[in-house]
Amino acid sequence: MRQATLGFGALAVAIFLAVTPESPRASDARQPGSTTPLGLTDCERTEGVYQCSGLVETWDGTPLDTTLTLPSARARRLPLLTMLHGFANSKHEFLDPAQKHYIDNAFAWARDGYAVLTPTSRGMWGSCGTPESRLANPIACADGYLHLGDIRYEGRDPQYLIGRLVDEGIAAPRRIGVIGESGGGGPTMMLAALRDRVMLPDGKLVPWRSPDGTRLRLAAAGAVIPWTDLVDAALPNGRVSANGVTPRREATQPIGVAKASFVNAILLAAQFAIGPGQPVGEPFVPGRPMGYLAPPGTDPEADVASFVARINAGEPYTDRYARFVRDEVVRFHSAYYVKPKRPPPLFMAAGFPDDLFPVDQVLRFANRARKLYPGLPMSLLLGDFGHQRSSNDPRDRKRLLRSIHGWIDRHVRGEGRAPREGVSAYAQVCPKSRTSLGPFLAPTFNRLSRDALRVRRPRPQSLTSVGGSPRTALAIDPAAGGGESCVEIEDDGAPGTARYTIATARRRAFTLIGAPALRAQLDVSGAPPTETQVAGRLWDVATDGTQNLVARGLYRPSEGLNRWWLHPAAWRFERGHKAVLELLGNDAPYGRPSNDPFEIELRRLRVTLPVRH
Repeated sequence: MRQATLGFGALAVAIFLAVTPESPRASDARQPGSTTPLGLTDCERTEGVYQCSGLVETWDGTPLDTTLTLPSARARRLPLLTMLHGFANSKHEFLDPAQKHYIDNAFAWARDGYAVLTPTSRGMWGSCGTPESRLANPIACADGYLHLGDIRYEGRDPQYLIGRLVDEGIAAPRRIGVIGESGGGGPTMMLAALRDRVMLPDGKLVPWRSPDGTRLRLAAAGAVIPWTDLVDAALPNGRVSANGVTPRREATQPIGVAKASFVNAILLAAQFAIGPGQPVGEPFVPGRPMGYLAPPGTDPEADVASFVARINAGEPYTDRYARFVRDEVVRFHSAYYVKPKRPPPLFMAAGFPDDLFPVDQVLRFANRARKLYPGLPMSLLLGDFGHQRSSNDPRDRKRLLRSIHGWIDRHVRGEGRAPREGVSAYAQVCPKSRTSLGPFLAPTFNRLSRDALRVRRPRPQSLTSVGGSPRTALAIDPAAGGGESCVEIEDDGAPGTARYTIATARRRAFTLIGAPALRAQLDVSGAPPTETQVAGRLWDVATDGTQNLVARGLYRPSEGLNRWWLHPAAWRFERGHKAVLELLGNDAPYGRPSNDPFEIELRRLRVTLPVRH
């Protein structure tokens, strides 16, 4: 099982409406001239299931490279599961019977009795992404560029295909589920936020209907390592709480610090193959053109290259175009900002060491959903899996597969027993060969911790925009540094940084589980506060002086009293080890350095670590 590619890779249980699917037989192949699902032309029996592949026109005529996998050719009114792949990948992520990834493969789900829809996202690979696919369909692909997980396009496409399968009698209208990982997890969360609605290109919300007019809604959704707020994921300002409901203004103003190594890697991945996505059996060709960006000047709302260029230009992010990009991403690319409606039963999973989509991306959505819709079936699994720097512990991955199968079986098919609701968490461990700690179980994330370690008002310290060790920063960068979560580093004692010993496990070990909270008086000089930054790192310092990164965060400060958080973590500090907080003025190449030099004095610092012993 490989690490995630850069990416973005019903409460009322439905009654069985279909005849139990027949066992696949050699006679399953359709007779010449018979109608095939979605009009797909390449159908065959394979791996004990029946599979049809080809191009399908979506709602605006864009051809999508799509595969439908069925238990048998004659199966009708099946529970339908749509699988959404990671960014820069393709449907083939789920069409290798030897791979399970984060959410299994289409063959396993079909053998369990599901109709499995696996489209390649528009603008990627065979869906107008490669030069060959555009050459074969030049008119239809003219506007088939990717929209970076836009709810109106990458969200609406699977809704349209699902509707066609309902109209054709393949899928049961009240037994519809969707699951996705990474770049497919974001649209999965948006579809869950919509539930029974569709967002039109002008932003209007309308009821979700099949082409023939059948009302549709999701029965369940499962998202693994997703984003829910793409602004906060790409340019965090440090103000999002893992334990509460953070409003839009606080999360997006000021615009935060760009995760530069990820942002630029994603732009590259949007155009050229940096990970597999080719048909199963074909060799991987690094750098192969496989993504279609909107030509310059064609569509300002999908001009991904210009979005990234503006991010790279840096502060101040107060100009009209910077605000346009922020508002575009908030309105059309983030499940958290979809007009609220009770979602379907939700399974969400995220990884503590994931530096692209940290666990607060799912926690924030869960916190609000729990507040607005008491009693909503919801289950969260948190562990050591996901994007870089995650280790992708094989045991955590197995738990993940069991959980998502159980959730979908229960809430889409009405069979079996769903995994427990609430939060199940497993602490990261090093070296990777060790067994992860857990499960830690609680109804909500903030109740996983049972105590807090605090340091209050240590002596004032200062940090500068050029502080920190480049060697250390490179070693812990999730992209350029190789994404190694268990790398051990010696403290260089670099000038221009502030370091504080928060706690020492003198008599017994303790486990951090939650988001380290910081409060301090910040006196900023050299640049306006919102054009500066504070990068935070929490280290586990061993008795021999080596240190492991436990948690990190990027913060856009204000003058005066500040309160902010690092991303949540789950980590055990062994006896004799120290929890040490490092604050510095940049975390390049991970975080984009500020344009102007600055210095910040920290006074009256208060740090709180949520722990359990």
